[in-house]
Amino acid sequence: MARQPRYLWLAEQLRTPILTGEMTPGTRLPSRTRLARTYRVSEQISRTALRLLVTEGLVESRPGSGYFVRAVPEVFRLPRTDASSGSGLGRLVRDRVGTEQERCCGRLSTRLSLREGDPVYRTTSLGLNGDRPVTLHRSWEPAVLTAGTLRTPFDAAEAGPLDRLGASGHPVDRVVEEVGVRTLRDSEAALLDSPTGVPVLVVERTHYSGDRPVETSDLIGSAEQCRLLYKLSLARPRNRRPAP
Repeated sequence: MARQPRYLWLAEQLRTPILTGEMTPGTRLPSRTRLARTYRVSEQISRTALRLLVTEGLVESRPGSGYFVRAVPEVFRLPRTDASSGSGLGRLVRDRVGTEQERCCGRLSTRLSLREGDPVYRTTSLGLNGDRPVTLHRSWEPAVLTAGTLRTPFDAAEAGPLDRLGASGHPVDRVVEEVGVRTLRDSEAALLDSPTGVPVLVVERTHYSGDRPVETSDLIGSAEQCRLLYKLSLARPRNRRPAP
């Protein structure tokens, strides 16, 4: 069996007391030099071990201060899909940022089955925990569905898209979700008050009326903090009579 690299061994010596709670959040770890002396390894090995723990989310680096045990981030469960899901934000509070009209382009055209340049309404909102943003929600719907009525996102800001679209003659009867992970983009990072490039969970959700997509949206949240909670109703099987 191949010998374990020394940096992995050293990382394990530090990881174990962190996971058991022996080293509590906020505890300062020994410096690279002290670790090297204590465990009789090179400073390169101690540096690599610490960086590994940072990557795992157990340790954070504070420039000029050193390495510290990181507090376990609070996890938010976001109910999805079923009629009981409501806003889909769980205990987060939705804060509407605003609605704008823009031109459809790129992949959005495919998601809404529109031509390049067709007008769409884009609505942006945040999911807040207190005053701290946790999720970003952006939705788009074809302007042609409600333009000229009092049921656009501008006119009916408090009404949900299902109610508005249904009242406009486009009842939603199907939902499709696709879940993935990518890095946070500049424009999103500014709204979430988060560094660009961190991993985020993205839920692409599209509402259909028959075969026509009438709204599509992106729900974006930290991959470390956000979990999707699916509760799906299933039809009960009919009682079968026992064979004679």
